Amino acid sequence: MAPEPRVGFELELGTDSSDATEAFAARFAKLLRAGDVVALHGELGAGKTCFVRGLAAGLGVEGPVSSPTFTLMHAYEGPLPLNHLDAWMAERGEAFLSDGGADWLRGEGVSAIEWAERVAGWLPAERFEVRLEHAGPEQRRLRVTWTGDEPRLAPLAHGPSAPVEPAIPARIPPPNPPPHAPPSPPSGALS
Repeated sequence: MAPEPRVGFELELGTDSSDATEAFAARFAKLLRAGDVVALHGELGAGKTCFVRGLAAGLGVEGPVSSPTFTLMHAYEGPLPLNHLDAWMAERGEAFLSDGGADWLRGEGVSAIEWAERVAGWLPAERFEVRLEHAGPEQRRLRVTWTGDEPRLAPLAHGPSAPVEPAIPARIPPPNPPPHAPPSPPSGALS
């Protein structure tokens, strides 16, 4: 029997369709911050690009998202930019990263890397590892791991559909306080 996942650091779940995989990825995206790397693992057709489509939706990226296998990387603009790298062709991926592409990995956005095991030497120590496996024709098993020291997956520990507060700062001002809230004391006032 497999050991229980560490709460806040590991999460295991199953999805029953590509829509469910995308929906989970969109919720997971709310936890991401600038500079985060999401290393995706799974055999051909396991749902890596499907997961990235969900990430893009959760990050506020508009428009289609496709596999960058032959273009190597796609960059998507959004409130938090998404860089989508496909390392299937390991030699090209290694060359891209050594020629300056590694700057994208810890840049201002989020980087999602399909076939991440093929460029493992370039991955930062702190990253999200997402393993996708076939569990049936449409079903998938997902294991998400955070390799850092803080329990970044804790907001998802109450189940894959629990509400998640976005980690990225909003670009709109916060709403006015409700009318029943007491006024804030003037600056410098003693309480």
